Amino acid sequence: MIPGLEDLFHESGVDIVLGAHEHSYERTWPIYDLQVLNGSNDSPYTDSKGIVHIITGSAGCRENHTRFNPTPPDFSAFRSTDYGFTRMTVFNRTHVHFEQVSDDQDYAVIDSVWVQKTQPGRPVWSWSISEGKKMVVKSILYSAEPSSSNLAETPCLIIGHLNLLRNAVPFDAVKVKLGDFVAPDLYREAVDKLNPGTTADIIPLYLNKAAVAALPTKCSRHNAPSQPHAFYNVLKGWNPPEAPVGDVSESHIVIVCFPQDVLSLGCAVARAFPLYSAKTGSVFAVKAVQDSANLLPTTPNRNTRTTADTKESRVIVEFIVIPNISASEEFAVDRAIVRRSLDTISYLADGIRLAARIVDTPPNLMTTTALVKEAQQVAQQVGAEILVIKGEELRDRGFGALYSVGKASVEPPYLVVLSHRPKDSQGKKLKKIAWVGKGITFDTGGLCIKTPKNLMCGMKRDCGGAAGVLGAFQAAVRSGFDQELYAVLCIAENSISADATRPDDIIYSYSGKSIEINNTDAEGRLVLADGVAYAQKDLRCEVIIDMATLTGAQGIATGRYHAAIVTNNEYYEFLAYRMGKITGDLNFPLVYAPELHFSEFHSAVADMKNSVANRDNATSSCAGLFIQSHLGFDWPGVWVHIDMASPVHAGERATGFGVALLAGLCANYSESPLLRGLPQIADIADKFSMVSTPDFSGPLTRESGINDAIRPPLQ
Repeated sequence: MIPGLEDLFHESGVDIVLGAHEHSYERTWPIYDLQVLNGSNDSPYTDSKGIVHIITGSAGCRENHTRFNPTPPDFSAFRSTDYGFTRMTVFNRTHVHFEQVSDDQDYAVIDSVWVQKTQPGRPVWSWSISEGKKMVVKSILYSAEPSSSNLAETPCLIIGHLNLLRNAVPFDAVKVKLGDFVAPDLYREAVDKLNPGTTADIIPLYLNKAAVAALPTKCSRHNAPSQPHAFYNVLKGWNPPEAPVGDVSESHIVIVCFPQDVLSLGCAVARAFPLYSAKTGSVFAVKAVQDSANLLPTTPNRNTRTTADTKESRVIVEFIVIPNISASEEFAVDRAIVRRSLDTISYLADGIRLAARIVDTPPNLMTTTALVKEAQQVAQQVGAEILVIKGEELRDRGFGALYSVGKASVEPPYLVVLSHRPKDSQGKKLKKIAWVGKGITFDTGGLCIKTPKNLMCGMKRDCGGAAGVLGAFQAAVRSGFDQELYAVLCIAENSISADATRPDDIIYSYSGKSIEINNTDAEGRLVLADGVAYAQKDLRCEVIIDMATLTGAQGIATGRYHAAIVTNNEYYEFLAYRMGKITGDLNFPLVYAPELHFSEFHSAVADMKNSVANRDNATSSCAGLFIQSHLGFDWPGVWVHIDMASPVHAGERATGFGVALLAGLCANYSESPLLRGLPQIADIADKFSMVSTPDFSGPLTRESGINDAIRPPLQ
């Protein structure tokens, strides 16, 4: 028996029968050692007043469960297809949570029931919408302080670092959110019982409508101190019910944090609520049996639930910002919660959700032409100029590498350039900055086709670099950017046809260099070679940052959460690492040694091959060097390469990676006080970063990192 379960339900006078029921075999078996024996009503208690019966079964389960005599079930839930298994969690001896989890859909939650203990008498029941029915959040709004709301209509999650919740947020600070539904003693008891370690901890306060969560207390020096990934995981697992009536379903998230964590946690909210969905309706059918006390209303089935597609769903994010009591310096981040700063976070959130939507959209919809239309819409929204070079025009104008990748597809390849110039720039010498993004809308691998077959699944995400660049450009210009900024999108579909580029072909890039093709699945570096060469030759940019889902080896080198950085500039290498920790777009540098590694691309008949000779010699670094070679290794400008093949997605969903990172890398050129202060924020936050020890350290006891003494200050 799960600890706390017996006390919870025996005191409430309710027995639980919980089992997986597979009708094709006509059997029920116990789960988690609960008292379910062959479908009988064997109970450890003789004074039971009711039964909760949750079963998973085959389609159309409507059989009469008369064998549960003498007492009929208070509640029955039936799945329509693909039975799974059921799991149960007890929280704080006051709540129990049942989840029906699919064993064939990545353990997705299908049905969810929350039970809360009340005094006196029977529990209160609440039926929550399943994961499959979860509505798409259309808008995310940010506020500088908690507003008054009603838990009966508006679910609320309160989340922050444990010491802040315990020491700086009394019940009175959140009473406007919890009202009379949660007693002060219950709130304090829940906060005291929170016990996060390397993962977050969450305790319900009122059914599944209110909860308090603490972020991990342990953090290594290569993680973000604000814990945005743990924050993201809490939000993905939080599944509040929809509003029962009205045209709007609204949920509130109250974030308790330090000023320097506002941006990263605000962006993490955007990553947790993707925009794209092709779900057409319910994935389950439910029959709710009302008992004599009318505890549970009948849940509408998929045929009667018609408002989900028309109801607007939105999330309100409200901050409770705690001053940095350990910091004596006055720095820009303490002005984070002002209207303009919240606007900046909103712009970044919009850019992140735009990038994620592009990456999530299937390739039959997000074609190369459709991606160009997305860029045109952004240009129109922010008042940027746009140049589109299409199809054979690319070949005629010398973009041989980009054209060679996309010429086999029925959808033409494109080079798209969005240009932002400050309105008051006359007579001023402005820095020219280019963000270059790889936009492969689908990658078959070309004639070097991806094998085995599962390697091709998910290749819609190969446009993640261009999507991130587009989202970052939108956010940067909306926030105000006082230098010239260009977004160069290299868009193509790497397909197969009689016109496809072959291994052994020799092509010429926009840089004028010849390339012998020895791997058509190394196409990203080809399109980026033309993109960076254009930024150098035509746009005459001094800073060129390219971003791409470039290599599978990136995930091996730096993992699922950290992008890989290759750059010719040590300051930008350090800046990218620090900005990753403060924005949540984590990254880590790879070796930069062209004199050691570029020989991997040696060709006997061309200037270079497009893939390495040895796959055990810093392949991700080499891929970046291939791109830089089209600028020239002696080019005096700044070049930064961001390989984000793994962090572009988390599971089946895109993350919008790179939007916040690019904004941080060019924060000095922003007119936003929040972005402009990011280098100083990173410098201050690093003084409170966690040390890399087995015991880590708590959020309010951040000690200086072990390498602080040799780190140059950010400028």
